[in-house]
Amino acid sequence: HVQLVESGGGLVQAGGSLRLSCAASGRTFSTSAMGWFRQAPGKEREFLAAIKWSSGFTYYADSVKGLFTISGDNAKNTVYLQMNSLKPEDTAVYYCAASKHRIPIGTYYRTTAYDYWGQGTQVTVSS
Repeated sequence: HVQLVESGGGLVQAGGSLRLSCAASGRTFSTSAMGWFRQAPGKEREFLAAIKWSSGFTYYADSVKGLFTISGDNAKNTVYLQMNSLKPEDTAVYYCAASKHRIPIGTYYRTTAYDYWGQGTQVTVSS
């Protein structure tokens, strides 16, 4: 089993930046990829970015390309999400996820591609 713990959320003004962290523990060697999602009240969980450990390839939702950057430290079993130029509509609970299976290219956005989820961290962007 893999446990994921997110941190780094909080309150930030519009235009500001935040860096989220997700620390994985447990059977981390079994994970093939990790991703970030978010969920705003009344909305579905939305894919943001993912990273494939073996290649370092990264994948982004069109809505955050150029604004958010995912990175990972394999030695620390930690993945990060750097978020810049934040807007009030970025307000949501941000979740980290990990997959123990190979995720087919083009399907990283699917919540069903991931086997483990963190508890989420709240990000609030004030106008």
